[in-house]
Amino acid sequence: MKINKTLLSLAVAGGLLASATTVSAAGFQLAEYSATGLGRAYAGEAAMADNAGAQWRNPAMLTYLEGTQVSVGAIYVDPNVDIHGTSNFMGSDLPANSKDFAHDAVIPNFYVSHKYNDKFALGFALGTNYGMETNLGDDFGATNFGNEASVMSMEVNLNAAYEVTESVSVGGGVRYVMADGSFGAKISPHVPNVGGATLKYMEGDDTAWAWQVGSAWQINDTNRIGFTYKSEVDLTLEGFAKGAGFGLPTGQQKPGSMKLALPATAELASFHQLTDNVAVHASINWTDWSSFKELVADFPDGSSSHIKDEYWEDNMRYAIGATYRVDSKLVLRTGLAYDESAVGEEYRTATIPETDRLWLSLGAGYQWSEQLSFDAGFTYIFAKDAKMAESRVNGTPALQDPADFGGDFSGEVTGSVWLIGVQANYTF
Repeated sequence: MKINKTLLSLAVAGGLLASATTVSAAGFQLAEYSATGLGRAYAGEAAMADNAGAQWRNPAMLTYLEGTQVSVGAIYVDPNVDIHGTSNFMGSDLPANSKDFAHDAVIPNFYVSHKYNDKFALGFALGTNYGMETNLGDDFGATNFGNEASVMSMEVNLNAAYEVTESVSVGGGVRYVMADGSFGAKISPHVPNVGGATLKYMEGDDTAWAWQVGSAWQINDTNRIGFTYKSEVDLTLEGFAKGAGFGLPTGQQKPGSMKLALPATAELASFHQLTDNVAVHASINWTDWSSFKELVADFPDGSSSHIKDEYWEDNMRYAIGATYRVDSKLVLRTGLAYDESAVGEEYRTATIPETDRLWLSLGAGYQWSEQLSFDAGFTYIFAKDAKMAESRVNGTPALQDPADFGGDFSGEVTGSVWLIGVQANYTF
């Protein structure tokens, strides 16, 4: 996918570099910023500073990193998501099924930290906070509500942190976000003669600036609390539209755009060193998904096209983990997390089959030499089975008219996700 793609669905945002993307956290959010954190289900991240990647979740943690450090890694995400349902068309219930329609992804990351003096530190980060890609196929029985959706984004951070006192550090940074994506819907294959024709397709891109702040309180030698906040990212995704749903003949397109707000997030985390070898850590995360209310396409002539109501809700994520230091070289990690769904059954859609998730994670770190270390993490996510239903909303254009383009859809989503990550860290 080119950096010149995106549109029609805030429901589809994120990714990184040229990789395909997929969702493993709430909504279209990606939690996978490092293999280190993956091994503990990202529990306690805003209060921990294992390596240069710590700045991604809390820039204040830069003050805990000595010298100049570099971390580079990648996480492979393998979702297995199926939908089984029916499309009620012209009085008949016809099959509307799709198997393994969420794409695999490789999510890379890169971080640099530099301790300038005893109190001040700088950092550079490259990663992503949001991403997904789904393709239900042209033969999916409810393509009139959407059969493909994708967005990729890359985010660059410049961060700084300052140790205010021996126990309190603060940090902040600017974020430059580049996003592109697409959304497509086709006439249901059940419609005679015209089934499979493009109903609506849009794509576009945009860039935007945002910010983040964080703090850390070292209560004593063995207990620490961290808090961080990332601002909303406001985008206007500009590209083009095509399809009969926009009143365009086959082969014709016109410019179009859509406002997109990647939601604000916050995290409260704690770290507790119980013994010389054992530590526990926990996180509570909040995401402002209630800012995602509807999808509307805007055109240069001042007209607009209402696509779909969303009405998502703010969600919470809860995680707890533990770290065990076997010896001076080997560290073992584990974690458990519960990620609430950001949408109820009434507004759940096939292109973004959002549901509750349970994370089970294992990881390890190995100190190869005084300067070089490696981390690996593994997570299995159980996605809760969830029902969904889509029908034409009163007042919407004929895009969703069962009599013209396909029937109402009802079904159930089932799935799971595997994640495997590796990372190398070097201290100069």
